[in-house]
Amino acid sequence: MNIAVLGQGYVGLPLAMRAAEVGHHVIGYEPDLARCALLDSGESYVEDVPSHRLRNAIDARTYRATSDAADLKGFDVAVITVPTPLTDRAPDLTCVRAAARTLAGYIEPGCTVVLESTTHPGTTRDVLIPLLEEGSGFIAGRDFSVGFSPERIDPGNAVWRFENTPKVVAGLTADCLHRVRAFYDSIVEQTVPARGLEEAELAKVFENTFRHVNIALVNELAKLGHLLGIDVGDALDCAGTKPFGFMRFTPGPGVGGHCLPIDPVYLSHHVRQQLGETFRFVELAQEVNERQPAYVVERLQNSLNQSGKCLKGARILALGLTYKAGTSDTRESPARSVVDLLIAKGAHCTTVDPHLPTRPDADHLAEMTPEDLAGADAVIVLTDHPEFDFDAVHRLAPYVLDTRRVVPIGDHIEHL
Repeated sequence: MNIAVLGQGYVGLPLAMRAAEVGHHVIGYEPDLARCALLDSGESYVEDVPSHRLRNAIDARTYRATSDAADLKGFDVAVITVPTPLTDRAPDLTCVRAAARTLAGYIEPGCTVVLESTTHPGTTRDVLIPLLEEGSGFIAGRDFSVGFSPERIDPGNAVWRFENTPKVVAGLTADCLHRVRAFYDSIVEQTVPARGLEEAELAKVFENTFRHVNIALVNELAKLGHLLGIDVGDALDCAGTKPFGFMRFTPGPGVGGHCLPIDPVYLSHHVRQQLGETFRFVELAQEVNERQPAYVVERLQNSLNQSGKCLKGARILALGLTYKAGTSDTRESPARSVVDLLIAKGAHCTTVDPHLPTRPDADHLAEMTPEDLAGADAVIVLTDHPEFDFDAVHRLAPYVLDTRRVVPIGDHIEHL
């Protein structure tokens, strides 16, 4: 089939590669000219898609990147994988609307359009479909098919990849679902049909709301455990041995990525707009997790005070800037928030992240040296990248605040 994937980021590019590799002819539509030029030259900016994999698809002529909307003409299936950020603490569907308007002019009878961008229930039916119908003159469910299939990309996860992660699929009508499912059955190992569009949309935002709430719970537990003098890490290890009815979550400097800081807000905002009700668990979790970077800085400041040092002017070595280990993804990263707060309080902060390029001003390094560790007043672990030598951190750093609980225990090591 001729497949068009609108948006070539962390979601769209892996999907496009998989579709190309199974034999579909794929157009990767990317309006960002710089990104499109990189893709066209065979250079990938998404870590889950190595450049050699991209070049293989280009050489096989099963994939082509473009920023020209006219290249969308003649698609059998179009998948929208554009960002859905927050603006002024409210859902921003600007990119979804723009993609729908762009795509509408190329809709032909018998084609299928699928939305993958994470959003609140009702978006496919109430936002996407009217724009597609208005711009095309055709009727969804009669002339062309429409569906929703929530993305489940976990950047850096080598075990659960695009093709072996179960894929929820939904359609406007039974025939729409059949067509949507047939496409995804060709590129993933298992599809899971939802009863309707709204059920699939709700499933996605609830998956991340579940994680968001439980991370907030364990972050609060870590604060209380610190005040009570209880080793929360050991308590979590013990609780984690229960083989039923328990799922382990661990404290950290906050939540990041597109999903956790944003998706639950889509759900709570939708509930407030549609029902006039508050989703109290979500809003409380948001409050707890948003305060976490400030709490981390407070802990560091208190520890320096106890050793007779001041945070202002202190030399801080911050390990990790991405929101999770093993990726270059800094979207909504709490590590960046912590670093910004440290700098605002007058600390001299040097960051180290092997997944991000070194800056010319040398306040960001690609790797740490023994001299960096020994010369810091404090080392703060914000992202547990596998490239970091945490034994060296333990040996050489005079004081460590470990927000990820990866540095071996010691008198000069403090866990969050």
